[in-house]
Amino acid sequence: MTADDAAFAALARRIAETSGFTVEAYKDKCIRRRIAVRMRACGVHSYEDYRRFLDRSPAEIERLRDALTINVTRFYRNADTWNAVRRVVLPDLFECPRVELRAWSAGCASGEEPYTLAMLAADYLDQAGRGGELARLTIDATDIDRGSLERARAAVYRAEGLSEMPQELVASGFEGSGEDRRVSDRIRRRVQIHPLDLSRDAPLRTDYDLILCRNVVIYFDRPMQERLFATFSGALVRGGYLVLGKVETLFGAARERLALVDPRERVYRRPA
Repeated sequence: MTADDAAFAALARRIAETSGFTVEAYKDKCIRRRIAVRMRACGVHSYEDYRRFLDRSPAEIERLRDALTINVTRFYRNADTWNAVRRVVLPDLFECPRVELRAWSAGCASGEEPYTLAMLAADYLDQAGRGGELARLTIDATDIDRGSLERARAAVYRAEGLSEMPQELVASGFEGSGEDRRVSDRIRRRVQIHPLDLSRDAPLRTDYDLILCRNVVIYFDRPMQERLFATFSGALVRGGYLVLGKVETLFGAARERLALVDPRERVYRRPA
């Protein structure tokens, strides 16, 4: 191990001790790049100096944690994937005889993904004349980033951020007509927001009908990816669906438990 690697390892331990963020679970280059941004902002040039700086500045620990978490999202991101959810997944789920349906948006960032799902479910049921059944659905939205969770709870978004959504969903899912739009009460009531660190914490439940974890797993190293896939497969009910990002591929033990439904949109299902 080089001196630089030893200093980075010591910094990683300090970050874990002070913020609970497990650096080792993420891809090394990605994490080092984000740490380098904060080091430049603080005017320090070595991992050892930055570790000492963290000891003197609790506020920097919070800024670093925010910089390390990945928050790239928007409403109806990757429309083809949402169209597959709309066409295949939702009709199947709402034919399920269970009174309650549970979904998990794992790595929800500022809430665009879980609210999009709730709007799609509402639209599907309304068109079928079954709008009252939306109360069957609860979506657990989880993320590690405190700032993102606060924005998700506020549920207020800039109008320009809705440009990729079908207009019927914008019209039915939001309130207001100015630059800021708020998610409607009907949709917000379906989404429960919780802090959760995928690299450390167990899922909130183990009986989900649908898990969305899109463009999140790619930031973890392979052992953590395999562990997460196993966690997701174990948290699904029989017949439940897992939707990954387009550049993510299921592997490990979970691949034996889940069947590929849509190879292009990375939709998997636990056999009934």
